[in-house]
Amino acid sequence: MINEEIRDKEIRLIDSDGSMIGVISSKEAQKMANSKNLDLVKIAPQGNPPVCKIMDYGKYMFELAKKEKEARKNQKIINMKEVRISPGIEEHDLEFKVKNAYKFLKDGDKVKVSVKFRGREMNYTSLGQVVLEKFAEEVKEVGIVERRPKLEGRSMIMILNPKQ
Repeated sequence: MINEEIRDKEIRLIDSDGSMIGVISSKEAQKMANSKNLDLVKIAPQGNPPVCKIMDYGKYMFELAKKEKEARKNQKIINMKEVRISPGIEEHDLEFKVKNAYKFLKDGDKVKVSVKFRGREMNYTSLGQVVLEKFAEEVKEVGIVERRPKLEGRSMIMILNPKQ
């Protein structure tokens, strides 16, 4: 709330330089803010009495938006990449998939490795387990296993995190 939106009878006022003025009526505080060509802003409405500050509201909102933008710029977005393999994968094909996962992990992305079982392959889920363990062994230089291989429906899934 700013300026005339503040309906409290008494407020605790902080001046524009940060010094505490004390508990005064909101009308008097509004007059002080108007005399300085600044806004009266309620910064702590839950206080008893509520705390208000004399400041340039437009400048305050601009600074807040600038800080928020800076925080968004500095955060790292982690994407999840998926590598699909089959339980009877050949050696060269596995090497190719490992090379892709290696590249994803180096870029800082998580990798979800999934083995799809079709038809009678469901009877041999241990083969999928072996392939995933071999995959994890191949990429252990750049990635660590976040979630061990686990059977979910007709697929076995393992998640790898990049090493820090």
